Amino acid sequence: MGRTLSTITQYLNETEAMLSSFRRALRKSDQYIFDGIFASARKHITAISQSDSLLPFETILLAMLLEQSKEIAALRHELEQRRHG
Repeated sequence: MGRTLSTITQYLNETEAMLSSFRRALRKSDQYIFDGIFASARKHITAISQSDSLLPFETILLAMLLEQSKEIAALRHELEQRRHG
């Protein structure tokens, strides 16, 4: 299992490296967000390594979407608390 995690971590690092030209073309503020998106995928490296039926990048994207959805849900909850609080 440790080897699988290492391989997925390497894959994520390689994917991020392959997108370095794309990242450099972004505005500085967008580069910060881009880096955060990859950091959010790293939070789910174990889950990514357990997905055999999808391509690794598809699973990485799902992990990124999961973190974005969690952030949106937290912001909605905070907004509702302020409206009713």
